[in-house]
Amino acid sequence: MSVNTRITLKTLAVSASSLALMHAAPAMAQVETIIVTAQKVEENVQDVPIAITAVSGDRLDQAVVFSLENISTVVPSVTFRKGTTSANSAIVMRGVGTITFSVAAEPSVSTVVDGVVLSRSGQAFMDLVDIERLEVLRGPQGTLFGRNASAGVVNIVSRGGSDEFEAEGRVDWFEGDEWRLRAALAGPLGEGLTTRVTGFYGSFDGNITNINGGRNQQVNGYEHYGARGILDYESGSSDLRLIADYFRANDDCCADVTGVSRGPVLDAELGLPGGSALGVEQRFINHNLVTETRDKQWSITGSGNFDLTDTHTLSVVLGYRNWFNRELREGDFLPRAIVGTAGLHDNGEVRTEQVSFEARVASDQAAPFFYQVGVFAWQSDNSQIFTRRNITCARSTLPVDPATGARPCNVADTVNTIFPTATSFSDVTSQNFAVFGQATYRFTDQFSLTGGLRYTFDDLEFTHTRAPGINAVTGLPATGPGVSGNPAGGRIVSGGDGTNTSSGSTDTGNLSGRAVLQYEPSKDVMLYGSYTRGYKGPAFNVFFNHTAPTNAIPIEEELSDAFEIGIKSLFLDRRVQLNVAAFSVEYDGFQANNFVLLNGAVVSNLTNAGTVKSEGFEADLVIAPIKGLNFRASAAYADARVKEFNPNPATNAPDARNGTQLPLAPKFVYTIGGDYETDVGGFRMYLNTDYRHTSRQFSDLGEQGVIDPYGIWNASIGFSDSEDMYRLTFHARNITDNSYVLLNVSAGQRLQIPRDADRYFGVSLRARL
Repeated sequence: MSVNTRITLKTLAVSASSLALMHAAPAMAQVETIIVTAQKVEENVQDVPIAITAVSGDRLDQAVVFSLENISTVVPSVTFRKGTTSANSAIVMRGVGTITFSVAAEPSVSTVVDGVVLSRSGQAFMDLVDIERLEVLRGPQGTLFGRNASAGVVNIVSRGGSDEFEAEGRVDWFEGDEWRLRAALAGPLGEGLTTRVTGFYGSFDGNITNINGGRNQQVNGYEHYGARGILDYESGSSDLRLIADYFRANDDCCADVTGVSRGPVLDAELGLPGGSALGVEQRFINHNLVTETRDKQWSITGSGNFDLTDTHTLSVVLGYRNWFNRELREGDFLPRAIVGTAGLHDNGEVRTEQVSFEARVASDQAAPFFYQVGVFAWQSDNSQIFTRRNITCARSTLPVDPATGARPCNVADTVNTIFPTATSFSDVTSQNFAVFGQATYRFTDQFSLTGGLRYTFDDLEFTHTRAPGINAVTGLPATGPGVSGNPAGGRIVSGGDGTNTSSGSTDTGNLSGRAVLQYEPSKDVMLYGSYTRGYKGPAFNVFFNHTAPTNAIPIEEELSDAFEIGIKSLFLDRRVQLNVAAFSVEYDGFQANNFVLLNGAVVSNLTNAGTVKSEGFEADLVIAPIKGLNFRASAAYADARVKEFNPNPATNAPDARNGTQLPLAPKFVYTIGGDYETDVGGFRMYLNTDYRHTSRQFSDLGEQGVIDPYGIWNASIGFSDSEDMYRLTFHARNITDNSYVLLNVSAGQRLQIPRDADRYFGVSLRARL
């Protein structure tokens, strides 16, 4: 009953050489069967009436996908929003996702790791190490997955123990002094008891050069390390799994790069090689504070399946996770404060502790009528301490710098130079309880109807304390960029209570569900149509500059109505697999983040933006014409737009006019790829190539921050012994050297440029025993 089925679906790109090889070898092949747990039970992915992409751990290694940050390499309908830290990064699916700095808001795309729902988006961006498979379920999945799954689910399943001794080591090296090391041991410990232990380490200097002080320091790099231990026990009537893991990340990431001119004085202050207006080609910064992120996460998960009778199985998942995130952030993107342009630095810490429990009873799926019912309980405690420090001066006793034309602030002159600062303290408790069930009735061997319901109760409360900004030197009231003169409780004249504390609570009950009609005209073809009522719980805009009464008003729950039709098919003797889905999803009370100005600094704001709609189609094609050769093509079209914007003037939100495209929602993304494996002179040779194209998108509501279209082409060639015990692979990434950005804020003044925006090469060595 344990879910340890190995997925070996290979997906990479079409090339002329591969086409030639196809005619040289006449052996027959078939598209391989993939087992998933998208409906909480083991099923062939072709039998599940949901749009799913399932990717094996081997495929992730092959595609050089080391974390969810580059998941879009293998799943075209997913976009990753890169923030300055993991705490404000997010996944967007079918053009929909909640991007927010608030510690009292949920993501729209739920990440589930070994059956445990993660509380915060940032928890999900750990390294994908020794993964059995990754399942991406597109569209609302609220009936069985429930919590924060209004746009979709990323389900991660770890590789478990082994009945035979296994040992594996892997070393990856890429240009820029990037190293990744991984080792795993697995084997039996006793009758029915197996284990797997995995350790990993990775480091990278970075893809951006900080010229501050003439140091030419590489930034936007990382150092990651951690370990995972798994115990599996299996008897005739039950199986148990215990997982413990630990993860650390020390990143000097992610610096905002200046890609446009900020005027002659600021451009001279920056002094960037090649100038300040290089756009997506800029690879230099001049920051006197290096943006850094520190992550620490550990967890314990226990799960089990128990045969209650010959026809019913009880499944239980209990999880505890503890996450700490610290950020140091450069907020002015300059080497110093000057007259007229202030310095701004941030220091924040987030701590999250969560515990969850789920129990389900499932009946025999082979029966004409089968079902599962369950209960779910979850609590997350989040705290945040955040400090912002400014240096600002309207005049200075220092002379004008003849090299730049700027007059620097004299930090020793506390009369003309002031140091506005403030610190906020936030505590948030979120509780979620649910009962759910789903049942399927087969009218005939071809027709079946599935229905499901979930009742959810959410309880959310917060306390946020922040005094008005003060001058750090004198203690007198002072404001500056991003530092408010209002207390957290709001001024009395503005409807607040005049105190430094704002608090609030809200609770909501919701009934959501789905209905699916399924038709199988043959064993290799399945058609389905579904309706899903999605739900995401309420939120509060709890962030540094939170001010009552406006921000103390709950952000109402987000509701969605999703319609989907699809076909899953195998034909030509199961050598071709074609899955197509068309969808239309409307979100009411869409929880959206946008960027607004506070005293000249860009800050974030969460609001119920109104009604948005996403509609389009997805297609996945896999062809296995001969043994060892695989072709793949995937396409995702999603027209995600504002249907009816509901601006709240009190939040200073921008006007996202009706019909405008949602942020980080490219209309069209496609991938083509292929791989070929053959014997060459006593060795095995592996050829892989893939290409991914992403159309134009925007960084913010109101079609602000254009991100131009881009395409990335990758390839690799590997060699192994005949038993594939030792494999050496050479990688070429972004072969055409096509530069692009992940985020564009303030019309190019702040660009997030990823590692894969440049061409680079690498090599991997893997050994197995």
